[in-house]
Amino acid sequence: MPRKVYLKLTALDEARRLWLEGFSQYALGAEEVPLHLAQGRTLAAPAEARVSSPAFHGAAMDGAALAAADTFGASERRPLALRVGEKAFWINTGAPLPPGCDAVVMIENLVPGRDADGAETVALEKAAFPWQHVRKLGEDLVATEIILPAGTVLGAYELGALAAGGVLRPLVYKKPRVAVIPSGSELKPLDEVTPGMLAAGAALPEFNGLILSALARDAGAEPTVLPIVPDEPELIREAVSAATLGPYDLVVVNAGSSAGSRDFTPDTIAELGELWVHGVNIMPGKPTALGRVNGKAVLGAPGYPVSAVISFEEFGQTLLARWQGREIPPRPRDEARPFQDLPSRPGTEDFLRVKLGRVDGRLIAVPLPRGAGTVSSLSRADGLIRIPAPAEGLGADRPAPVAFLRPPSQIDGALLAVGSHDQTLDLLDSLWRRRDPGRRLTSAHVGSLGGLTALARGRAHLAGSHLLGPDGVYNRAAVAETLAGTPARLVRLADREQGLILPPGNPRGVLGLADLARPDVTFINRQRGSGTRVLFDRRLRQIGLEPAAVNGYEDEEYTHLAVAAAVLSGRASAGLGARAAAAALGLDFLPLDREEYDLVIPERHWDDPRMQSLLETVRSPEFHAAAAALGGYGLTRTGQVVWTFEG
Repeated sequence: MPRKVYLKLTALDEARRLWLEGFSQYALGAEEVPLHLAQGRTLAAPAEARVSSPAFHGAAMDGAALAAADTFGASERRPLALRVGEKAFWINTGAPLPPGCDAVVMIENLVPGRDADGAETVALEKAAFPWQHVRKLGEDLVATEIILPAGTVLGAYELGALAAGGVLRPLVYKKPRVAVIPSGSELKPLDEVTPGMLAAGAALPEFNGLILSALARDAGAEPTVLPIVPDEPELIREAVSAATLGPYDLVVVNAGSSAGSRDFTPDTIAELGELWVHGVNIMPGKPTALGRVNGKAVLGAPGYPVSAVISFEEFGQTLLARWQGREIPPRPRDEARPFQDLPSRPGTEDFLRVKLGRVDGRLIAVPLPRGAGTVSSLSRADGLIRIPAPAEGLGADRPAPVAFLRPPSQIDGALLAVGSHDQTLDLLDSLWRRRDPGRRLTSAHVGSLGGLTALARGRAHLAGSHLLGPDGVYNRAAVAETLAGTPARLVRLADREQGLILPPGNPRGVLGLADLARPDVTFINRQRGSGTRVLFDRRLRQIGLEPAAVNGYEDEEYTHLAVAAAVLSGRASAGLGARAAAAALGLDFLPLDREEYDLVIPERHWDDPRMQSLLETVRSPEFHAAAAALGGYGLTRTGQVVWTFEG
């Protein structure tokens, strides 16, 4: 089948304007709901108090209610005694004042007694003033007063205010109903997909519906994920027609909106109704389609998870909020300096997810993988940088606006670790959070040399490194060369085994590095600047093997687990990595070296309470036990300062 082309790439602001204006007259309707079910709902009309709060003059203290005029003249020298039941009345906090009373005297300022007739009295040494310790009628709310305006999202405090004003059934917008139609012949429901099916490429789990449903709920809507529809034009047309004729206000067709031969969503919208936009100049999210069918909003969201999320956030959530007269709360913002140059394609607004850390008072942004299918970047990201369409990117150290995806307190409580990847860093982050809530180890994998360079430029708190020096000693030569003028300490995280990661059973009979020159062996390498790459190049030189003789030498990955995954998938028949990565995926391992993996910590960060808390976790029995369980780690010197660099 011929490939389609985009109707027209539309600027984001223009696409959003067309979308919102197209449904400016769409009405959700309103309904009254019991107050205890109103949390998260949006007021459709101003809420007026039906009763005053308080509804009477009430005591604000425990003590005695009385008329202030009856106490005039009381003093320490001439205490005034009032008979209880006639001029003074015992009262508890919140109780209504007896008739004729306009003040309350606290119990601790009263002296109980009896008069000559034996009647109970209270004496006071200071005159009361009118309305002393009294909550006056309507002090909080007066009947008919507007408590909350329309468009207010009802949270705990708002519910309390409505209850105080007697509004027990507030009028709220009906929840917008959202239908998510997953499309794709390769998709299977999550609960039907087995690991074997995934490994064989026989199915893809449908989980975008789960993500989009959660985003719809965040916008106050009620989502429904409909059955998966195969890539058949008639079936997609039937599903869209049925959904738009049904009870749904917004229909989201997930996948099928791109320009491929099996992408039928835009044509379906155009055939059944009106297609306003096909293609928005944003990345990810470019294939978004927008239109109307049977009077209902239809959003064609791209199939890749990150693209689908951005498309729904920009168009789905925005429309749902507009219908309810509310807004999506803006995310906290700050300025961050990119960790490195961030290139971007001119003419397209780029949405870039980043890890964040505040180093020496500056917010540093480390980019996460940009792939539209990298769903993990959604959960790992701390912030979002939007690169404007006219720009060719952002330069390193040039501040750029960043929207926080996590509370600012979490960002400020984090330490930014960059450098070599190791599974124990993720383990350390988990254990540290458990031991010291509010703390986070934000790690970014840029290789050992990249980590040391970041420390020298003030872009990280610490770095993981395992660079073998020309003298056969790990890390010291590289630290001395890269961090000249920056005193630092090396703390041993672990000794670990490096070796060849091989498929189960080692079917190609790889017995050492020399076998990598065989034409039937394909290698997967680590990126330049990583300690593993430095080790590999050194070992190749020792056996006299040229890199060009290794099939796959230029094929790179950024983590040990990614190398192991490449071997598991059959993309490569060997890769160099840590034993723990091989063990995690059930692969064979041929040990070659025992290396020293250290945390490099600049002296100026050493006394930071966060750093000391992190090191306490490194030295804890819990970390030792968990790291040992991964396999391939030596932990004898874990947590020890193995070298101090004076700078």
